[in-house]
Amino acid sequence: MTYVVPALIVGLCGMMAGILLTVAAKVFHVEVDERIEKISEALPQANCGACGYAGCADYAAAIVEKGAPTNLCRPGGADAAVKIAGILGTAAADVVKMTAVVHCNGDCKATDTAFVFDGVQSCKAVKRFYGGTGLCKYGCIGLGDCMKVCEHSAIRIENGVAKVTPALCGACGQCAAVCPNSLIEIKPLAKHIDVLCSSADNGKLTKQNCKNGCIGCKICEKKCPNEAIKVENFHASIDYEKCTGCGVCMAACPVKAIHSCEPEKSKPAED
Repeated sequence: MTYVVPALIVGLCGMMAGILLTVAAKVFHVEVDERIEKISEALPQANCGACGYAGCADYAAAIVEKGAPTNLCRPGGADAAVKIAGILGTAAADVVKMTAVVHCNGDCKATDTAFVFDGVQSCKAVKRFYGGTGLCKYGCIGLGDCMKVCEHSAIRIENGVAKVTPALCGACGQCAAVCPNSLIEIKPLAKHIDVLCSSADNGKLTKQNCKNGCIGCKICEKKCPNEAIKVENFHASIDYEKCTGCGVCMAACPVKAIHSCEPEKSKPAED
């Protein structure tokens, strides 16, 4: 009896707990729309937040429960939008292909370092010391924090500056989030004209620090036939909604800070 009574008590407690859990599960059961799981599975599971939601599962729930747009997944692109439309039984929404662009062209030939940093080799760490090692405090630090977080291997460090391969870019925005100088922007792939500079210094100081820097002369702004480029704080920026890619600003720029970043077309095979 010494062991029987305690065993019975424990057994009864366990039985009661099981009954209570079963009742609670029935009472508080919430029906989950099976389409949420299907849509979540159709997404790339990057959980990057580029769609504006916490992750793929959260975005899937928002589509079904709140009527969120079905074309917000940048890494999934048109393929994901088509799959989601098939699950919902609706027409697939148009998807604008996006890519990252690095607004800096201050390579090793154009600028130099102010000092050598022998600490942790990351852009974030270097930025804490006098704003970075470069003469230009606005430029690419070049230690590859963006490259390390890119899951598509779309970013490389070339001659001291981060470069993006648009064909590989999923436009998730993780590279932009880790850049301490906020040099990376997500923009429409079809818009190929970009200002590859982010300096906010006046023209004279910019030229002292980087040969490829924008001097804020406003020639591009005056020449643009679509009012798509503006110069503020000695820095030119492009409104991609207005830009037609005509290249007038690029041709007019006296320091060649504006470039065409059009992806190279594959060459025809030789006979």
